[in-house]
Amino acid sequence: MADPSSQSLQPQHLPVAIIEADEQHAFLTFSGVLDAHALPALEELISDRRLRQAGDWVWDMSGLERIDLACAYALLRAVTRAPRTVSVTTRGARRAVQHTLRHAGLDTVVTTEE
Repeated sequence: MADPSSQSLQPQHLPVAIIEADEQHAFLTFSGVLDAHALPALEELISDRRLRQAGDWVWDMSGLERIDLACAYALLRAVTRAPRTVSVTTRGARRAVQHTLRHAGLDTVVTTEE
């Protein structure tokens, strides 16, 4: 059996995935529903060392139908506790998703593109 640390942290059913990441940039896609059931996997994914190294994060949320407040707070913690200053841009978030992100305070640390 392969070493779990060498496998991707992104099983097919997880509504967020790191598409690419290097020392400069990280691109994540979100889809479906991001709720309490996905929270442990989300927290593991956003603690990935590749994200800790990247300074610019882009979150493509065009496929995300809904996010609950616990997951939005997890994203906020990831941004505010990053070991270096990160610039985060969200793209394509639906109005309901944007509302939840604002409610969690992410609008103060994230740039939103329509």
